[in-house]
Amino acid sequence: MTNLDLANYIYLRLLLSIDGIGPGKILTLLNHFESPQSIFSSDFNSLVRVDKISNTLANRILTAHRSITTIKEIVEQELEKLEKLSAKVITYWDVEYPLLLKKIYFPPLILYTLGEFSEMDNYSLAIVGTRQPTNYGRSQTEKFASEFAKQNIVVVSGMARGIDSIAHKSALKNGGRTIAVIGSGLDVIYPPENKKLYAEIMDSGLVISEYELGTKPDAQNFPKRNRIISGLTQGTLVIETGLNGGAMQTASYALDQNREIFALPGYIGVKQSEGTNKLIQKGEAKLVTAPEDVLVELEFKLKPVIGQNIPKPTIELNIFEEKIINSLGTEAVHIDMIADNCSMNTAECLVHLLSLEFKGAIKQLPGKMFAVV
Repeated sequence: MTNLDLANYIYLRLLLSIDGIGPGKILTLLNHFESPQSIFSSDFNSLVRVDKISNTLANRILTAHRSITTIKEIVEQELEKLEKLSAKVITYWDVEYPLLLKKIYFPPLILYTLGEFSEMDNYSLAIVGTRQPTNYGRSQTEKFASEFAKQNIVVVSGMARGIDSIAHKSALKNGGRTIAVIGSGLDVIYPPENKKLYAEIMDSGLVISEYELGTKPDAQNFPKRNRIISGLTQGTLVIETGLNGGAMQTASYALDQNREIFALPGYIGVKQSEGTNKLIQKGEAKLVTAPEDVLVELEFKLKPVIGQNIPKPTIELNIFEEKIINSLGTEAVHIDMIADNCSMNTAECLVHLLSLEFKGAIKQLPGKMFAVV
């Protein structure tokens, strides 16, 4: 707590304990009052003048002060436990608080962390998916997470079974940094078999939760957790998910947060691919088949970490397309000349040129001119 002192942190916790007061209303209140503590020093008329603060809420705020001693004791005990865990608490007003996360709707006002935030975390990508991936999903997660790690991109996920855990492990295996956003208190490792992974992430990455110590991994915690996963990152990659999977919630949050969404296409009829195929079909996610697809799409946003090292996507060409590519350069060439150079008729040449354009290998210019991208 660098920008919010202990006294104000206690009053912030007191605010959050009031029924009907959440992050949105607290941020609104703090636009009118200097600090959480000053909110409780105000009067009824001052409170009800604040947007969305009803008479009922104003009265709750004024009477909540009776609980300040209890909240203070809870906070003191919490800080002692955090210190024993080598963990810390960060608030929305602290300099360490992630800038990307500040921009979402209803950002968490309190984060509990194991590890430290890094400048690299501003250039991160989320990888999420089902807890029951197919072999295809497993291998693709390994491929994407490994390449992101090699490109200095932080991999963010939820440390759940399946895709999440594979993403974390693959990033660590390739010397990368990874962030786990969990749906329980920092002292409650879930799933329990991830105890070793949890320790590895702590050593070289970061574990985050908005939940107090001791909080169990109840089902209602995970949708809120998912908004942080997408909110921390420049984009979210969905590997495999059913139509009602948690990864679909993360994608929905990413859409609301104006972040990029990518999805891996899967086989029709396979339950684990129904969600990703739906995202692509609805135009909510960009279809990707290789890590390079994501890196090229986000090149401008990720440039500070990946520099000029973006590998170009591998494109499969038939022998006629190869012949055309070999005959072209960066200077535009007319279709008739391309056909002559490749010993094709114009109609046949046009078919292959359009195929190459669809694959992103060449571009068409006015006057039936073509050049390599």
